[in-house]
Amino acid sequence: MRLRNAAIAAASAVTLVLAVPGSATASFGEFRYTYRDAGDQRSGRLVGPPSGVCVNLPEASDEEPAYAPGNRTVSTATAFLDFDCAGERSHVLRPGAGAPERLAVRSVIFS
Repeated sequence: MRLRNAAIAAASAVTLVLAVPGSATASFGEFRYTYRDAGDQRSGRLVGPPSGVCVNLPEASDEEPAYAPGNRTVSTATAFLDFDCAGERSHVLRPGAGAPERLAVRSVIFS
């Protein structure tokens, strides 16, 4: 009887461990950028963005990209002019680095 209870407990523990999803990795810190909203200049930021996943900047549009990115995360950020991290890479920003104000960006991926 004890052996059966131990086997059931062990099987339940294994099932529980396998059912819990793995933790997602995030890049600690903020990725900052500037964008225009109704002609006004505003600041945007991504807080703790995911690593290895392309992130489209929510305020960027086809007509008006975001610009002047600043990488205040612990990861390297690769900024792209196109959405979905498509096209040629725009600029690589090391942790703590900023880019010129004229640098346009619509998406970014962190490594």
